[in-house]
Amino acid sequence: MRDGDTIVALSSGALPSGVAVVRISGPQVRAIVDNVAGGVPEPRRLTLRPIGTDSLLDRGLVAYFPAPNSFTGEDCAELQVHGSPAGVRAILRMITAQGARLAEAGEFTRRAFINGKLDLVEIEGLGDLLEAETENQHRQALSRFEGRLTAQVDGWRDQLLDLRAEIEAQLDFSDEGDVGELPDSFADGVLSLHAELLDALTSVERGRITREGLRVALAGAPNAGKSSLLNALAKSDIAIVTDEPGTTRDVREVPIDIGGQLITLLDLAGIRETESKAEAEGVRRALQEIERADLVLWLSAIDGEGAKPLPGETPIWLVGTKSDLGVVPDGVDLAISVTTGQGIAQLTERLAEFAASIIGAGEPVLLSRERDRVALSHAVKATEAALAQVDSPELAAEALRIASQSLERLIGRIDAERVLDRLFASFCIGK
Repeated sequence: MRDGDTIVALSSGALPSGVAVVRISGPQVRAIVDNVAGGVPEPRRLTLRPIGTDSLLDRGLVAYFPAPNSFTGEDCAELQVHGSPAGVRAILRMITAQGARLAEAGEFTRRAFINGKLDLVEIEGLGDLLEAETENQHRQALSRFEGRLTAQVDGWRDQLLDLRAEIEAQLDFSDEGDVGELPDSFADGVLSLHAELLDALTSVERGRITREGLRVALAGAPNAGKSSLLNALAKSDIAIVTDEPGTTRDVREVPIDIGGQLITLLDLAGIRETESKAEAEGVRRALQEIERADLVLWLSAIDGEGAKPLPGETPIWLVGTKSDLGVVPDGVDLAISVTTGQGIAQLTERLAEFAASIIGAGEPVLLSRERDRVALSHAVKATEAALAQVDSPELAAEALRIASQSLERLIGRIDAERVLDRLFASFCIGK
């Protein structure tokens, strides 16, 4: 990114399309719009204009947003034109010939951050909003983008500032008569804040599941029906199904939407001892995914012994497959048949209930990223240290300062640059 440049990009979807939106931002916007659209329209009002300089390239709606009241905080404009690939290319060439350059991925949003229009938390929400696949993901991302999490973090910061003001007043002005000892309520205030931060920290995992999806591993012995169940739940022939053991040798991830919640199904290699190096690698990866999963469906064929589920902390449901071929054995949580469809609806319903039990009712949790967890973890530890040092004002003040820094880092007030490049790498051109 080069400060002072005027940038341009196609901000709408892939071409061809009914409408294409060309976005411009920077100091030359007004002059460019004047040249290519026959004058600058009234701010924030869509105006039908011919688009072109030497010849007419299109006719479309033009909007002008003067600084600082724009998405980036700079002068901005949008041209809404017909979504012809040739037409859009010609318009972009015309605008770059006027002195603008093509924007890099996420550059419009980066400028919004630099100009104080968005903080890091809101930018992450915007990125999640662009990629949301389910209703819950959309609600979570929109709330984060709209600043609800920022407001919550600002509330914690204000509490910390009040607590730091009390303790630092004692340190800096203890010789003045109007500053006495720390009130008894000081420790109560730190304890209350610590409890709020700890509650927020424990909610991060629920927010992660909303954002990334519930990871459900389909595990068991070879030929237990894992790939068949994957196809049935996804309602598509995604996985190859044969009667040859060991067909699946890599991890296949398939996202599905159940009741507005994203669930990622993991089709894994069958668990067994093998002399095949390729299959052994598949088994190793399967065991790794079982440990990482939020839920394991341990499948066993009704007509065979099958493998036994592995011990671990991840919840495991025992699912008997191929129930149309034999008697359901004792001990299974659910019996299904992909051939007849028996038990598939019940399994889907139970998966939706399990996901709901984890993420809870009401609005989705806004804390959802590893960066959130790290920042809150540091703040929790710092407030614990402040409580332990309440009789040592200097140490308590330092602990509260560290807690404040952790929250400042979360919203990008400090140490933001090291997060930005990684964050904007996932943004599309024109956003």
